[in-house]
Amino acid sequence: MIHRKPLAVRFALVVGLLLAGWTSKTFAAPDENAKRKDLINRAATVTPHPRQLAWQEQEFIAFIHFTVNTFTDREWGDGAEDPKIFNPTQLNCRQWVGVCKQAGMKTIILTAKHHDGFCLWPSKFTEHSVKNSPWRNGRGDVVRELAEACRRGGLKLGLYLSPWDRHEPTYGDTKKYNRFYLNQLRELLTNYGEVVEVWFDGAKGRDAKDMIYHWNDYYALVRELQPKAVIFNGLDVRWVGNEAGYARESEWSVVNRNNKPFGFINAQQRDLGSLKALGPGDNLIWYPAETDVSIRPGWFYHPHENDKVKSLEKLLDIYYSSVGYNSVLLLNLPPDRRGLIPDNDVRRLRELGAVLNATFDVNLALGASVTASHRRDDNPEFGPEHIVDENKNTYWSTDDWTTAASLEFDLGRVKRFNRAMLQEYIAIGQRIEQFVLELWDSRGWKEITRGTTVGYKRLLRFDDVSAQKVRLRILNARLCPTLSNFGLFYQPPLDKILAEARAAE
Repeated sequence: MIHRKPLAVRFALVVGLLLAGWTSKTFAAPDENAKRKDLINRAATVTPHPRQLAWQEQEFIAFIHFTVNTFTDREWGDGAEDPKIFNPTQLNCRQWVGVCKQAGMKTIILTAKHHDGFCLWPSKFTEHSVKNSPWRNGRGDVVRELAEACRRGGLKLGLYLSPWDRHEPTYGDTKKYNRFYLNQLRELLTNYGEVVEVWFDGAKGRDAKDMIYHWNDYYALVRELQPKAVIFNGLDVRWVGNEAGYARESEWSVVNRNNKPFGFINAQQRDLGSLKALGPGDNLIWYPAETDVSIRPGWFYHPHENDKVKSLEKLLDIYYSSVGYNSVLLLNLPPDRRGLIPDNDVRRLRELGAVLNATFDVNLALGASVTASHRRDDNPEFGPEHIVDENKNTYWSTDDWTTAASLEFDLGRVKRFNRAMLQEYIAIGQRIEQFVLELWDSRGWKEITRGTTVGYKRLLRFDDVSAQKVRLRILNARLCPTLSNFGLFYQPPLDKILAEARAAE
């Protein structure tokens, strides 16, 4: 016979078990919440180094791919090219600088040595260089001419030195080649003045010899000789993960570093910076994205691509999806066999510069009256007026753990606009996760557009609207939001901008 407990006893046991389970969960929840809060706090307070801040403020920079490939019509040389084929008889680095300045670029990065091993400076450590070419009777130095042109033109200089060298006989001998590579790196970093970015390429063909690159030695030499330079694909700046010119819509500068010596992360991962992607966040670093793309299909000049220069509309889309997505845009401009940026490319860059100038020359939000739902410690130092004062070193913020807030802007009169800009004060971290921009009309607040991350800069495009009052609602932020700059702009029709630019020439 099976003995059953009375019904009341059985009910009490069930209730007790349920309560025990509920109680254990209530005690576990605070622990999980504490972990999440700790992760948010740590992620929100990772900050950039001053050299990373200076790099981010460049916003739009140029890549120059130029070597023997320009004369062989190839993308990757094999290292067997005769130096005598390199003869850009009209080379003019001042033209490069002038074209870049017109487009709004602030730095030029030159491929001082690509995978073919041909050096654009007279390196003491190889014969495969300009010193054995007919250009300038063997006494030329492209790196020096560009460095001098940049100094005169007010642009910064960056240098690319390919670790993969298909010409150098010591390649494959780890000890000898790394010594050779460091010698060449030392030449570039000591003989040409200030270098603001050193670009390390990870490309390597399947047929390449086995080779262990001493990355940490390369990084250490850069830090020793050019301490203000950022290291791309190294300690300071990461590859965005594609060569199409597009950053992620939610591009976080705070990511997890892995233990690999080169690159530190999987750059092609779709989500790098969300709380989910950060996991426990055991190794958080400030590691912002650089977005590289060529103005033509190829990275080097090819005559058959003269009619394949990207359209103005495509370049603008790239600009808004890179500079406007918390990234620096690195646009490649390949010189032709004359040593000049080709006419079609020059024309397109002038158009791009004209549109950017016409759009962002006047900030319609400057001097607006601003009210905020929250202010940190009720302290004027963090008042909302700092968002529209044109001072990058002032900002508005809320108290810690006030993660949602709103800002209302009174422009003084009805104004027409179709572009908006937000900038966080990233010197103390990246915080904003989601926001909405609205305007006031006779029926109340109406949404114009919305976005996710902001970081150094977020640019938004939308149809023409007119309003006197605008509201920015920050829906969620890590720890607390900050804003250093807010802008509203109007881009006139492209045909009108281009017609005015042609008339002014």
